[in-house]
Amino acid sequence: MHATSILGDNVGLLDVIDLVKYFPIRKGVFGRIVGYVRAVDHVTFSIGENETFALVGESGSGKTTTAKCILGLLKPTSGKIVFMGKNIVELKGSEAKWYRRNVQAVFQNPFLSLNPRMKVEDIVAEPLKVHNKDLPKDEVKKIVYDVLERVGLTKALAKRYPYDLSGGQAQRVAIARAIVLKPKLVVLDEPTSALDVSVQAQILNLLVDLKNELKLSYLMISHDLSVVRYISDWVAVMYLGKIVELAPTEELFEKPLHPYTQALLSAVPEPDPKIMKSKKRIVLPGEPPSAINPPPGCRLHPRCPYAKDKCRVEEPKLIEYERNHWVACHLYTRR
Repeated sequence: MHATSILGDNVGLLDVIDLVKYFPIRKGVFGRIVGYVRAVDHVTFSIGENETFALVGESGSGKTTTAKCILGLLKPTSGKIVFMGKNIVELKGSEAKWYRRNVQAVFQNPFLSLNPRMKVEDIVAEPLKVHNKDLPKDEVKKIVYDVLERVGLTKALAKRYPYDLSGGQAQRVAIARAIVLKPKLVVLDEPTSALDVSVQAQILNLLVDLKNELKLSYLMISHDLSVVRYISDWVAVMYLGKIVELAPTEELFEKPLHPYTQALLSAVPEPDPKIMKSKKRIVLPGEPPSAINPPPGCRLHPRCPYAKDKCRVEEPKLIEYERNHWVACHLYTRR
């Protein structure tokens, strides 16, 4: 197991270091900046090789914005994103192309991420044609069919268009496109939330198998904690742009420390009705504050049942309370 280097040396396949992403708010004819949306605010974590790292939290917590910065779809306001020793923010030309080849993505809605005018075989072949222009057509076809078979699709489907596919089949095509270049890291942005429950299990099992076969690393973005527990090695909980807790998956689920994490986990349904009935639900009052004007001190303090005077004025630091278990809360001090 990779020791997540959140406060130590950067030893991961991908190291996100003090990442900040603010979106300016403009008003008036001249577009004067009157404020900022603090979408991601000083976030640090590390993903090791052949590891699945999950970012969880409510809508608006900054999960997807973090993923978009990692994919290069958004330019960070500040901070570093280091992949295999290279800061991706500074990459240009052939090095930027190298990065795009090694970091791929699978998005939430497969039908929105697949070109409806292209056949399945052309969709999967497109990355090969971009990154391996000298590859013979016969070789491209062979690779495409091999990848489609690997994700559980038949050759007959290769000639179809996305609108001829079911949701599960379309997501398998998206996964095939993501792995055809044999990347090191795949960003999974809610990859099962748009699918039926029965299909979700099939896609999750496929992702686990591919991770083991191809030695992939995953960054998993999700609000479904049951999915996260099944697939992830590490979990980071985000609230209003910040990581409030980070730990190995079972450690976090068995012993959540932060009040926000405890509230999230209390909402996870249990298959056993007896356990569900005895389970104590923690409901945080109110709504998450605005990312435009976050509260001073701890950002959870307006909703936290344990808030003290210190929480209202001093922002808690993310500390390693127990081995490999980090938390940002004034209830805990470094041991």
